[in-house]
Amino acid sequence: MKTIYFAGGCFWGAEKVFKALPGVAETTVGYANGHTDAPTYQEVCTDTTGHRETVQVVYDPETIGLETLLRAFFLVIDPEVRDRQGGDVGTQYQTGVYYADEADRPSIERVFAEERAAHEQFFTELAPLRCFYPAEEYHQDYLDKNPGGYCHVTREEMAEIEALAASLRRYRELSRQLAALMEEEPWCIPVMANAAALLRESLPDLNWAGFYLMRGGRLVLGPFQGKIACIHIPVGRGVCGAAVREDRIQRVADVHAFPDHIACDSASRSEIVLPIHAGGAVAAVLDLDSPLPDRFSAADEAGLAAFVRTLEARIRFE
Repeated sequence: MKTIYFAGGCFWGAEKVFKALPGVAETTVGYANGHTDAPTYQEVCTDTTGHRETVQVVYDPETIGLETLLRAFFLVIDPEVRDRQGGDVGTQYQTGVYYADEADRPSIERVFAEERAAHEQFFTELAPLRCFYPAEEYHQDYLDKNPGGYCHVTREEMAEIEALAASLRRYRELSRQLAALMEEEPWCIPVMANAAALLRESLPDLNWAGFYLMRGGRLVLGPFQGKIACIHIPVGRGVCGAAVREDRIQRVADVHAFPDHIACDSASRSEIVLPIHAGGAVAAVLDLDSPLPDRFSAADEAGLAAFVRTLEARIRFE
């Protein structure tokens, strides 16, 4: 299990968000990164303690990744305001992400960079956790105890979280099926062949599902389901090459607007590509294409990221 801390405004609603996600094992609301010891709620409300209302999230990284938790967080906050969320105003409502493990910082920074680029102003804090004090018992699981209680997270935002959770559950089942298929033979070729077939049969509106492997400094076509595809892709070219060069997921709503797009199948309109790592480097990519524009959602991205983690944990490239 791993732990991360989210300040997302009023901690009643923020806790509800994270409790809805599969893979979150435990949540505790409390006060983080202030300059007073063991503050009470009344003291925090004076704006003199420096503490943020924060949710401690304990999660299973095999089921839900840190980046998925971060994306859920940014679905329900407004990073363009300081010391405020919704109708709640005060320093305790400042948004932030606080990590206890320094190894988590690069992943957090990557998501922060993307979010910062998407907003005119960006005030969400990123810092190591200095302190965390659990809040009073009546604050814990508040909206479970008081279903009609105040929640600054809107119905529309909660619906997005519920869609994300449902998608994660669907992809978790696909990951289970993949793990079962890998038990007999973990070598990459049969694993990728079955994985491509599993995704093509299980996900709607795909016209190509497959893999490219790194070989000789470029991507080489691996097992796939779909039309004949490009055999070689240079690193940095097209969506697959960009995923390797930047070592991050590429989710593209319109491939025809993507710089240097490689059109292996003219019917493809949207695409998602996920790096697959071995030995600390990108060893391959998973590539899914759709004939529909904007086919792949944040929920798909999160679910496929979990699918790739299952691959990475078991696959062998030699």
